[in-house]
Amino acid sequence: MALAERRLTATEARLAPLHLPEAGWTGEARKAALARLRAMGLPERRDEYWKFTRPDTLVQPEAPTAQLFDSDEGPVFGGLDRLCIVFVDGVFDPEASDDLALEGVKIERLAEVGTADIHWARDLYGTLEERGQNPVQRPFAALNTAFATDGVLIHVTGKPSKPINLVYAHRSTTSDAMLHNVIRVESGAEATILESGPAAARFNNCTEVDIADGGALHVVRSQGRDHERRAVTHIFARLGAESVLKTFTLTANGVLTRNECVVELTGDNGIAHIAGACVGDGDFHHDDTVFITHDAVGCESRQVFKKGLRNGATGVCQGMILVKNGAQKTDGYQISQSLLLDGDSQFLAKPELEIYADDVACSHGSTSGAIDEDALFYLRSRGVPKADATDLLTLAFLAEAVDEIENKDLAEDMVSRLRNWLARRR
Repeated sequence: MALAERRLTATEARLAPLHLPEAGWTGEARKAALARLRAMGLPERRDEYWKFTRPDTLVQPEAPTAQLFDSDEGPVFGGLDRLCIVFVDGVFDPEASDDLALEGVKIERLAEVGTADIHWARDLYGTLEERGQNPVQRPFAALNTAFATDGVLIHVTGKPSKPINLVYAHRSTTSDAMLHNVIRVESGAEATILESGPAAARFNNCTEVDIADGGALHVVRSQGRDHERRAVTHIFARLGAESVLKTFTLTANGVLTRNECVVELTGDNGIAHIAGACVGDGDFHHDDTVFITHDAVGCESRQVFKKGLRNGATGVCQGMILVKNGAQKTDGYQISQSLLLDGDSQFLAKPELEIYADDVACSHGSTSGAIDEDALFYLRSRGVPKADATDLLTLAFLAEAVDEIENKDLAEDMVSRLRNWLARRR
């Protein structure tokens, strides 16, 4: 069977059990996304940006079974004053959620307002996702835009007094969830979005972010510890002049996680920092794929990814910085590193730079290696047990990524989660 025919067959098989949700102002965007998806087809291993990650279980019509994970830890971000919006296997849970009223921001559910005739998110829903399809196709994002049944629409007009926490709970071993979020940050406004939890046996999440001139958005995600879960997530962001986007993602466990982030810096002096830390072992496979486009003067971007891997775990990092003609004084930095705690794990990296301006400072690097034996010997010679010493050095290795979190309470929570995970895996 030819590749094109096989791709078409797999795509139609995936679409067969799905139905476009009843839609008002989202209707045109959903139909356009479905047309894009059918034109490009779902990915195969031969696709350039999927050659390190097998998409098979994300493409198949039925979600693979994922056993539930009983955690003895408290809820992520539980010690913070936050507004919680809870989804259980992709379904909104009103009893577990807080009142959505919060000063400086308007929060609505896609399922409730998507059937209306008009809405502020109409010009954004599916728009940034469509822009992010070029030059690299992202079929699972188009699938999400077409078929996502719920999500949140967040319009930030001020500076909310507390963060908004999207809590994704997993209760069914066969759940297959799609959520689509749209966030608009107005000029001078600023907010923090938290995301936590495994969400479902198979999870497809897409977030479109539009930040006006002078706006700022901080996103901190903790992807749940259910080991058998599979997830593909997308962030599509467009930044105006002097705007700021900073994201950090912590991933522990999971058979397959693919986090994609596509950022456009369209206004002068914008700042985009994309960071992540992951720890995994066994059949853990984790993929960070990032594409940042500089299309304005004096913008700064940072990509910082650290992965601690053992017992045959696999880490992937594909990072691209594109500097367009005229985007002078660009400052672009990209680093991806892995700490291989045994001889069976592997790290696959594809750092890229494409530059069409001559007054820039851009760099990228990728390394992988074993733990520093001299540092390990130093700690052990001072009475630190080998397991504790290894954990300390692993945490120190991951620290550069965690340091991208501006809120120190959030950063300490992430370090605590990492420390607990390492202790359990001894």
